Amino acid sequence: MFQSLYKYCLNLAAHKSSNLYLGIVSFTESSFFPIPPDVMIIPMVIAKKKEYFKIFLIASIFSVLGGIFGYLLGYLFYDLAIHVITFYGYEDKVEYLKASLSRGSVGYFAWLSILFLAGFTPLPYKAFTIASGVVAFSLPLFIVVSLISRSLRFFIVAYLSYKFGDLFTEFMEKHGSKWFTIIGILIIIVLGIIFLIFKFNA
Repeated sequence: MFQSLYKYCLNLAAHKSSNLYLGIVSFTESSFFPIPPDVMIIPMVIAKKKEYFKIFLIASIFSVLGGIFGYLLGYLFYDLAIHVITFYGYEDKVEYLKASLSRGSVGYFAWLSILFLAGFTPLPYKAFTIASGVVAFSLPLFIVVSLISRSLRFFIVAYLSYKFGDLFTEFMEKHGSKWFTIIGILIIIVLGIIFLIFKFNA
């Protein structure tokens, strides 16, 4: 099923209304759809290099809007939200993170870190948008972190597709998940060090 959806999204990237379909895929991927927008971003940018920034903006904006929709699903429809989280096998992690929020700033930083990694790496972002609603995490903070992580990821994908074309496609197929994970973890480590410095100096 996933392979069929993957090929379908590739076909949408070549459609005359590809920008519209990219917005739809970006929105739905943040709440329930399994195929990430990257599948469309790369071929779209290679075909329309001058529009790489526009493509990046469409993916980022609609992905964050979809994340807000996922948050509201978790906040308003608990049973449905738990079903989706369980489908991705993250129910234990959500319970752990929910408990960590009671530990003050450390717990908040832990949740923000996981949310950032979910938006930037191959982790199922949708599971954490919904989970953020379930635990009633701060919506403004949720939006800011989602905007940063999603925009950073999609800008990297769009810009490198613009610069390197098919070479970047091959790289993403072979090493994309690994390197996005490494970069995401390094960013969290740096932010964690900054957080600890401010915490101990406060």
